[in-house]
Order: sequence, then structure tokens, then C-alpha cells
Amino acid sequence: MSLTDTIADMLTRIRNACMARHEKVDIPASKMKIGIAKLMKEHGYIQNYKLIKDGKQGILRITLRYHEGKPVILGLERISKPGRRQYRSSKDLPKIRNGFGMAVISTSKGLMTDEQARKAGVGGEVVCAIW
Repeated sequence: MSLTDTIADMLTRIRNACMARHEKVDIPASKMKIGIAKLMKEHGYIQNYKLIKDGKQGILRITLRYHEGKPVILGLERISKPGRRQYRSSKDLPKIRNGFGMAVISTSKGLMTDEQARKAGVGGEVVCAIW
């Protein structure tokens, strides 16, 4: 089975694991997914992530974070899709939930949040939103 949108698959796996109250979720790894996991950890949406070598592309194991029995991640949304890419300038970057969430932006300087991209003055592809 081939997936056309691996980022949407990652977000769906995390969303499903949160709803089922799983402690960890395994996702096929890629540089983009590792970058998204790194941003999620820096902003407190997940506890940790780890790359497990398996002789192929690797597995990204994400340890989910809960507060008082409820998942910290309330929502995940894929914004730029393979059929319709969403590019924005630094002035037009979206604010997710009035700044309480974050948008992941793929820029020429690497993956960063909408807030970091605004400060750096760079735009790019709006990959996903997390709140």
C-alpha cells in the first residue's frame, strides 16, 4: 500500500492514539515527520519522540502527553495538501486559536512554527495546525 500524504497519516495516527488514550504511537519515519515531532516536543504537545532504526526507513515512536487524564493535543489539522499546496508570506501566516495553537511552516530556513517564521520574516508552506 502506498500513501500519497504521509504527513496526514502521521497526524491521523496521533489523533487516533490520543482518542484511544494510548501512551505511545509508532509512525514510519521521515525527516519532515521528525521535524514536526521536534516542534511538538519543544512546545509541550508531546512528552518525547525517538527514532528507532529498523534497517529500512526507521520508526518514529512518539510518547503522548496527558494532563489530568485528558490529552494535551486537542486537535490536529493538515492545511497544505498534495492536491493543493498552501504557501503564505510572513505577513499572512495564520494564527491558530488566537495564538494558543501553532502552525508548522516549511520555510527555506527549515521547519518552524508560525510565530518563529513571523519573527524571522520568512514565509513558506503551511504544513499543519496543532492546538
